Amino acid sequence: MTFAPGDTVRARTVDVAWHTRLPGYARGARGVVVEVAGAHPLADDRARGLDVPAQPVYHVRFAARELFGEGDHSVVVELWHDHLEGPG
Repeated sequence: MTFAPGDTVRARTVDVAWHTRLPGYARGARGVVVEVAGAHPLADDRARGLDVPAQPVYHVRFAARELFGEGDHSVVVELWHDHLEGPG
């Protein structure tokens, strides 16, 4: 399943022992896909020296309240497909 602008998604709650581009503050949070930002190999795997195929990369908007419990603004995070699940 791929996502499209306007789709509600949830960031996965993975906790890995290696580098990940999925920020801790976004894990488990619900957001909305703003745009598809191309397809690239998962940076998490590339940092570990793995040769992996490209996958969709998304810009996902999260309400500050969803991430931090307060605030009226939003935060856009760039996340790979493997970082997301849906619907949120």
